[in-house]
Amino acid sequence: MELWEAAVLGLVQGLTEFLPISSSGHLVLGEYLLGIDKATSGNVTFEVFVHFGTVLSILTVYWRTIREVVSDSFAALFRPAEWRERYGSVEGFHTGVNILITMVPTGIVYLLFKDFLEAQFGDPKFVSGMLIVTGVLLLLTLLRKKPDGSINPIKAFFIGVAQAAAMLPGISRSGSTICTALYLNTAPEKAANFSFLMLLPVVLIATVLKSVEMMETGFTTSVPVLLVGALVAYISGVAAIKLLLGVIRRGKLQYFAIYCFVVGGLGLWLLP
Repeated sequence: MELWEAAVLGLVQGLTEFLPISSSGHLVLGEYLLGIDKATSGNVTFEVFVHFGTVLSILTVYWRTIREVVSDSFAALFRPAEWRERYGSVEGFHTGVNILITMVPTGIVYLLFKDFLEAQFGDPKFVSGMLIVTGVLLLLTLLRKKPDGSINPIKAFFIGVAQAAAMLPGISRSGSTICTALYLNTAPEKAANFSFLMLLPVVLIATVLKSVEMMETGFTTSVPVLLVGALVAYISGVAAIKLLLGVIRRGKLQYFAIYCFVVGGLGLWLLP
C-alpha cells in the first residue's frame, strides 16, 4: 500500500465511521476501486491502526463524558443494591448501563453469523445495495417529527439490534443507530451522542481482535503507511463527529440519504 492510498483509506474510514454512510461499505468499495488485494496488502495491520485513529477521535470529542461514565459506573460496581436508584439519578451510570445493553444483541449476532457477515465484505455489489437500504433508513426519519425523549433500556436494546444489523457492509452503523433512536422518540442530539459513545467499546473490541490476528499473521505493513492512515482517520473522525452533530441539530439527515442513493445506485449499475 502506498502512502497516498493509506491517506485515502484513512480519510474514508475517519469520515464514514461517524457520518451515516457506512465506513465498512466505503472501505470495501475503496479497496476495490484502488485494486488493493486484502490477502496481500497487510490489510489486517492497517485496519488495526485506522480503528485506533477512530478510537482517539471519540476520546478527543467525548473525553469528559467518557470519564464520567467510567467513574460513575466503577463507583456503582460494588453497590448492586443501589443500581436501580443510580440508574435514574446518576447520568454516567445511566449511560454506561444503556451502552452495555446495546452490546448484547450486537455480540449475539456476531457470534452466530460471523462467517456470513465476513463473506459479504468481498462483494462490492452487495455493499451498493445495502447503501440504498441505509438511504431509506435516513429518509424515514422525516416521518418522526420533533423527537424529544431520552434513552431507556428498551430503546437501548433496539438500538443495539440496529448496530448488529450494521455489521453488514453498506449498512451505516451511525446511521442505523441514530435513526432507530429517532424512530423511538429520542432527542436528536442525545441520539447522536449515544451512537458515538456506544461505538467506543465496539471499536475497542474490534481493535483487540484485529491485533490478535495481526500478531498471528505478522506485521506486514510499513510504519509510515500505518501512521499516515491512523493520523488521517483521527483528524477526519473528529471533523466528522462535529459535522454530524451540526447536521443532526438542523434535522437534515436526508442529505446523506441522497448521497447513499447515488453511490449505491452507481455501484449496482456499474460494478460487474
